[in-house]
Amino acid sequence: MDKIIQEVQKQHMKEEVPSFSVGDIVRVEYLIKEGKNERVQPFIGQVIQFKGHGIGKTFAVRRMVQGEGVERTFPLHSPRVVNVTVERGPNRQPRRAKLFYLRDRAGRSAQL
Repeated sequence: MDKIIQEVQKQHMKEEVPSFSVGDIVRVEYLIKEGKNERVQPFIGQVIQFKGHGIGKTFAVRRMVQGEGVERTFPLHSPRVVNVTVERGPNRQPRRAKLFYLRDRAGRSAQL
């Protein structure tokens, strides 16, 4: 049974997965549907988490908008995620796999 599920999941996974890690500042281009129209909306922020494996792998991106923190979780293999590009790496390498401690910080200290 597990082999059948794995084969179906392989068919729906992306061929080329972008290479980025926790702490990188990325630009995620996401396909938004508004009525009949579809457009690509960019979301630029810092990757704070990877979760899951296989086709269910997700990553969370956090950014500051007018002093408020905004987080969004994207499925890595979703057809709605058009492109993920690394804007720049972190100033220093994080020592944690999940950067939830950045939620409590404000201003310049909220980034690595």
